[in-house]
Amino acid sequence: SFKVNKGESIAIVGKTGSGKSTLINLMIRLLENQEGQILFDGVDIKDINKKHLRKNVGIIMQEPFLYSRTVYDNIRIMDEEAPEEKIFKAASIAALHDDIVGFEAGYKTIVGERGVTLSGGQKQRVAIARMLLDSKPVLIFDDSLSAVDTETDIQIRRALDNYWKDTTVFIITHRITTAMEADKIIVIEKGEIVEMGTHQELLDNDGVYNELWDIQTNVEYD
Repeated sequence: SFKVNKGESIAIVGKTGSGKSTLINLMIRLLENQEGQILFDGVDIKDINKKHLRKNVGIIMQEPFLYSRTVYDNIRIMDEEAPEEKIFKAASIAALHDDIVGFEAGYKTIVGERGVTLSGGQKQRVAIARMLLDSKPVLIFDDSLSAVDTETDIQIRRALDNYWKDTTVFIITHRITTAMEADKIIVIEKGEIVEMGTHQELLDNDGVYNELWDIQTNVEYD
C-alpha cells in the first residue's frame, strides 16, 4: 500500500516486467483491481465514472501517436481553442520550443511522411506539450522521458514543478537519474512494492534500488 499527497511527484521504478505499467493501468481503470482499493480523494476508483477519471488523469505514453499535420496542430489537439501563447508556453515547458523554432517552417512544420521526421525525444516532448495544454490534477509519465537526455529530462520536470505545483505527478521510469528527484520513490519487484522512500533513503537501504543505481552509474561512468 502507499499514499500520495496532492502535488507530490512519485517515481515508480523496477526491472522490466516488475508490474510498473500494470499499476498505472489499474489507476486509470484499463484494468480493474480484483483485490484491495484504489482511492482518489477518499473515493473508490470503481465509484468514479471512467470518462471523468480519464479526463482528470492525464497519461503520456512512451510511444505517442502524432498526426501528419503541423507541429502546432499536433500540440493543439488537446485544446483546439488554445491561443498561440499557450501553445508556445506548453512547448517551452516541454523543452521543445527551441527545437521547433530551429525548423525551417517553425511551428508550421509538417510532421510525418511528407514532412520532418521527429526524433524519439522530440515526439515525446510534443506529447508532453499537448497534455500540458489541459492542466489536470494527476499526470502520469509512462516511461515517456526515456528518449530525452538526462539534462532535458531534469529541465522538463523542474519547469513542471514551477508551473503545475498542485499537479500530482507519477513517473514510471527505468532511469534512476529521472527517479532521484521525486518526492517519493516506489520500487516494484514481481508485482509487489519492495521499497519506498527518497533517493537517499533507498541508497542507504542497500536493496534493489541501490543495486539499480550501482548498475546504471557504473554503465554511465564506463
